[in-house]
Amino acid sequence: MSTAVSAAGDADEGETMPDVLRVWRDGEVAVLEIDNPPVNATSQAVRRALLDAVQRAQSEPETLSILICGAGRTFTAGGDITEFGKPPREPHLPDLINRIEESGKPVVVAWHGTALGGGCEIGLGAHKRIIAKDGFVGLPEVKLGLLPGAGGTQRLPRLVGPVAALDLIATGRMVGAEEALRLGLVDAIARKDLRAEAIELARGLIGQMQPRLSLRSTPAAEPEAWQAMVAKVNREARGRIAPQRAIELVSQSLTLPFSLGQPNERRAFFELMNSEQSRGLRHLFLAEREAGKRPELASVTPRDLHQIGIIGAGTMGSGIAVAFLDAGYKVMLVEADDAALQAGLERVNGLYLRAIRSGRIDENTRLNRLSNLAPTTEMSRLAGCDLVIEAIFEDMGAKIELMKKLANLVPASMLVATNTSYLDLEPMADALPAPERFLGLHFFSPAHVMKLLEIVRARRTSLQALSTALAIGRKLKKIAVISGVCEGFIGNRILAKFRAQCEFMLEEGALPREIDAAMEAFGLAMGPFAVQDLAGLDIAWARRKRLAATRDPADRDVPLVDRLCEQGRFGQKAGKGWYLYENGHRVPDPAVEAMVRAHAAATGRPQRSFSAQEIQNRVVAAMVNEGAKILGEGIAARPADIDLVLVNGYGFPNWRGGPMHYADALGLKQVLAVAQNTEARDGRGFEVAPLLAELVSSQRNFSTLNGG
Repeated sequence: MSTAVSAAGDADEGETMPDVLRVWRDGEVAVLEIDNPPVNATSQAVRRALLDAVQRAQSEPETLSILICGAGRTFTAGGDITEFGKPPREPHLPDLINRIEESGKPVVVAWHGTALGGGCEIGLGAHKRIIAKDGFVGLPEVKLGLLPGAGGTQRLPRLVGPVAALDLIATGRMVGAEEALRLGLVDAIARKDLRAEAIELARGLIGQMQPRLSLRSTPAAEPEAWQAMVAKVNREARGRIAPQRAIELVSQSLTLPFSLGQPNERRAFFELMNSEQSRGLRHLFLAEREAGKRPELASVTPRDLHQIGIIGAGTMGSGIAVAFLDAGYKVMLVEADDAALQAGLERVNGLYLRAIRSGRIDENTRLNRLSNLAPTTEMSRLAGCDLVIEAIFEDMGAKIELMKKLANLVPASMLVATNTSYLDLEPMADALPAPERFLGLHFFSPAHVMKLLEIVRARRTSLQALSTALAIGRKLKKIAVISGVCEGFIGNRILAKFRAQCEFMLEEGALPREIDAAMEAFGLAMGPFAVQDLAGLDIAWARRKRLAATRDPADRDVPLVDRLCEQGRFGQKAGKGWYLYENGHRVPDPAVEAMVRAHAAATGRPQRSFSAQEIQNRVVAAMVNEGAKILGEGIAARPADIDLVLVNGYGFPNWRGGPMHYADALGLKQVLAVAQNTEARDGRGFEVAPLLAELVSSQRNFSTLNGG
């Protein structure tokens, strides 16, 4: 017999609590099934219902063992994020888990789908754990700038050892069933029927006294292994405080009893909850969930796509092909001739071979995915596709000619997209009949790895085309952000202003290594000049030459990239660029620094030294100011969309929440002051965005615009 249980007993007056737990018995085993769709979050209602059910089972003479499981597609994906930052409501999760652990009747937890955060911690409080063969478990709180707050940092080391525990807690990674069993995180893997096997496991424990995990001693770690893990966590933290607090808390499990370690963990959890880093990461989490929600698309049904045509099998085209193959699409890859096509196929296969070497896929997966790839040099075969994406080189003339060819080869109803990263979509759309089916799908390199996808909405792009593009993003597991049409769209437009300010500072007394060091200290993985070397300076040089004819002579322009490229200094691939590259190491080049100094002196601008803070403030002000212009022009719908683009496509430190969120935290008045000062110094190189000045004047910030 099954009964739905609510948490109404804890409801505020006039508040109706939902039914979130189903309870029934299978013989002597009480089954408590969490049913709180869509992801069984451990909300206050769930905590109350579980606590009441566990306590009731303790008092029932006919109940001799307890099973906790989940309905739907997952056990529980963790806490209810809407409760974060609010006063905690009883029963608190640690109290619930302590009550489960203290049960005089054996408690088994059955994990399926994902058991994350609080879902994992509930399992750590149980006496035995069983997982579905395709289940995953983990403690991902660090990804929100937090740590487990319900005993996870203290129980997990006691179960799997401190080294493995620190790895899981500090990275937030999920582990599959086999690895969980190998680590000792679970006691069994259900090979067929999880529910039935979990009930049998619970029945087999009847009458046996179950040891509490919190009373165990944490096994000692091999000193070398522990120090290596600590060094790895510190190295990869790169400014994030939560992973470093994880080291501290897991270390305490080696020396402190659980009764002292758990309160320390709880205090750390709330300290982190109130930190700017956690606010930034939670902002991005919510922004990602909202990015694809546009009111005008609410009732629009996306097209059903099966076969994707990709024109161009270079670095971008081959990466895009792998992204679609990985998502289960059939892909037709088109190149101009056999040699180019063969080179493209080798790139695609090389990406899969690399994935095999890294353990991400096996040989059967590679063969299955490649079986959906149809290479050809005959563009006419694209007529059978549902969507065609051009990924040829960045030349407007070539792209327009390609669109004219497609106009005569594919149906006027077929969706057509360009992967351009800078160019105006309107001339390309003009070359096609039915331009409403045309849009931009700007992938980031490497396209099969990078999470960001800019969906560029041209003036005539239909709502159905836009809705279909967002559906593609979801299926490809990308973060899809809609942008309007402008030079560089959202990301590259801001990047251009960021780089320009860095180059302007070179004319005012800074050196490339000083700017790179300041921005790496800010949280970027690489500074802007090191990144240019990695990408290849010839790319920036080609764009500069393309724009030279239309550049306003009065605009401030720094020709140092031209001079480097004229000397064959194309970056890492040439062994020299802004830096020298010796035995795989980047080192400053005195010749380049002398060239920078000479150019700076020749400009006649006053020379000065820059502190790291000055460099960071100026770069951030340039990014935020351009973001404000983008918002004012309607290119981006929300400041949070800009944050998603800069974090996921350009390496802005995620724990700062993106440039617009960071500006709010810093204070827009301070950002405006830096922008105004920069404008006064740069002349034509900078123009303060009216929206930024307006927000400061009205004492508002960017977060007030996020509902737009």
